[in-house]
Amino acid sequence: MKVKVLCVGPIGTNCYILEDEEAGLAAVIDPGDEADKILKALREDGVTVEYILLTHGHYDHTTAVPDLHKALPQAKIYIHRADANGAGNQLFPLAGQVEGLRYYDEGDELKLGTLTIQVLHTPGHSKGSVTLKVADVLFCGDTLFAGSCGRTDFAGGSYAEIMDSLKRLGELEGDFYVCPGHDITSTLERERRSNPFLREAMAH
Repeated sequence: MKVKVLCVGPIGTNCYILEDEEAGLAAVIDPGDEADKILKALREDGVTVEYILLTHGHYDHTTAVPDLHKALPQAKIYIHRADANGAGNQLFPLAGQVEGLRYYDEGDELKLGTLTIQVLHTPGHSKGSVTLKVADVLFCGDTLFAGSCGRTDFAGGSYAEIMDSLKRLGELEGDFYVCPGHDITSTLERERRSNPFLREAMAH
């Protein structure tokens, strides 16, 4: 298992390429912009893209999806239904742009070669925010950041909901690599010790 991170777009979104090297398969997580940069990284690794996976539907995580869909028509595109319904909305632009959008939700699992991608519904930043759990890695989108958490003042955001979601992540057994939607990566153990929002959530 290999994870590459690319910083894309005007506000620096983390786009992750998750690879099962043995099978030569990959999933692109949160292609926020710069489709050419993402495609170049995929070509360098010579992988076949099986999935394009979205942690939520905000434009800075989805802008490159239509171009990737054209270049990689075989890749199945998944988003939570609650974040796919914003056709014509600048914040949620994806619906209506891509045919064959698929929906995943709490408890769903996707196979990528030998890897299993588990879907945790973690609303708060948006109604359809998910965290993708793969082995010892959490792709948290804009739910959990290093030292912080996602904004809840956008449409569909809720501080109470993000607190519940953070509590759930904090209570996962063991340690995980935390791969957030922006800024640096971290570990769950570090965030349990020092992230004021996660500590607040776990105190309830």
